[in-house]
Amino acid sequence: MSDLVFLSACQLASGIRERRFSAVEVLDAHLAQIAKHNSTLNAIVTLDAAGARHRAQAADEALSRGENWGLLHGVPFTIKDYIATAGMRTTSSYPPLAKYIPDQDATVVARLKSAGAILLGKTNLPKLSQGFQTDSPLFGRTNNPWNLAYTSGGSSGGSATAIAAGLSPLDIGGDIGGSIRIPAHFCGVYGFKPTEYRVSNAGTVVRLVPFKAVRHLRVLGPLARSLEDLQLCLSIIEGPDGQDWQVQSAPPESNQPLPLKNYRFAWTHDFGVPVTSETRSTLENLANIIAAQGACVKQCCPAELKIKKALRTYGQIIGTELGVFESAWARSLSPLLEFALSTKAHDPVTQGILQGVRFTFRQYAEALTRQEVFIGQLETFFADWDAWLCPVTCGPAFAHLPLKGNLDSFFKTLAVDNHALPYNVWGLTHAPLFNLTGHPVVVIPAGRSESGLPIGIQVVGKRWQDRQLLVIAKHLTDLLGGWHFPPGY
Repeated sequence: MSDLVFLSACQLASGIRERRFSAVEVLDAHLAQIAKHNSTLNAIVTLDAAGARHRAQAADEALSRGENWGLLHGVPFTIKDYIATAGMRTTSSYPPLAKYIPDQDATVVARLKSAGAILLGKTNLPKLSQGFQTDSPLFGRTNNPWNLAYTSGGSSGGSATAIAAGLSPLDIGGDIGGSIRIPAHFCGVYGFKPTEYRVSNAGTVVRLVPFKAVRHLRVLGPLARSLEDLQLCLSIIEGPDGQDWQVQSAPPESNQPLPLKNYRFAWTHDFGVPVTSETRSTLENLANIIAAQGACVKQCCPAELKIKKALRTYGQIIGTELGVFESAWARSLSPLLEFALSTKAHDPVTQGILQGVRFTFRQYAEALTRQEVFIGQLETFFADWDAWLCPVTCGPAFAHLPLKGNLDSFFKTLAVDNHALPYNVWGLTHAPLFNLTGHPVVVIPAGRSESGLPIGIQVVGKRWQDRQLLVIAKHLTDLLGGWHFPPGY
């Protein structure tokens, strides 16, 4: 293993600029790491070694002439395989798109290339990004580098595995209900979901097959091994592009970091469902470490925010947008199935989806109005707090759990210590709230389970204060000792 594969993207960029190593050397190190480990991990599903080598050679030649392409000159990167890449297949793990090759890059890809980064390949995901495990009908299952018998999470599971195992220093994933944050948590890397409409979605599969995807609540963001990489990547990919017209210019933010003691932190593990004792202790430990630095820390939740009602509204919006186009899928939710699911009163996301597939336009509009109320309630909460710390899921990564069909997840369970929770409750309670409200969230590795699996924490911030949130997360990362690579890589 070359030390180059575990340098951050920022470190690689500065090393290439300063001629301490070349872009070709960096590429060769990553290709060797991929050759050694990808066959067991199955993280990268499309690899363009020849194209990347040609570009790396050009990057080195440009530097020799005194040319600098940008902030990521010569640095390789990968992209989740539902984001369009010109001349490179983009499948979204959807069989009808198995041979689809776009003729244009997605905005985020084009902007990374314009900054000098070199596209290496595409990373695995479940079919149409639907699910918090990564098992593709086209490419098979992605494994967790901390334990190959365990899931890497989803839907950006290939992205998180590639970052954790040193196959890539930077990847862009998508997040509609935790799809960046859950894999980052399971694989022990950093993942960032920006404020909604800060980063363009132009070039994602939602534009290719709108009848198979939810249009709203979806955000693109980076996965990396350092907070500096998240900060740098955001500065490159954010902002209007003339294609996704909802994307706005970010308001001015102060980039001046304050001492940690100047920030106010709320934290909780209580979203109305149990979490593992290891998850609770990880949160409590982080809260105690922050408090020891003199910061204001309090265990609390937004007083007015009804989390179950918010999650039900999230499900209703998704259900409506899927049901409008997927009438056959909506009809498949038979009265018998509805009865079975209605008995799970503690599963608000599923309840919301079931309601949403039959919503009228008026009911859909009412759900969007409720969404605005929840946004306001959380923003009111952040008038008193700079960051809110909470779990990503009910526990760390679990052993691969095969699912037969889209509805099978409704009947599976996952363990929380000595209890069993419905599969969707376990994985989709803590993350979707912030897709509904659009708040930025950073997942940072904060501990490990007794079996050695990573445990990440969501650090949630005020809308449009993404840079400030990343500064706060950097403080926390420094206290926790930074990133650690999985054994054997």
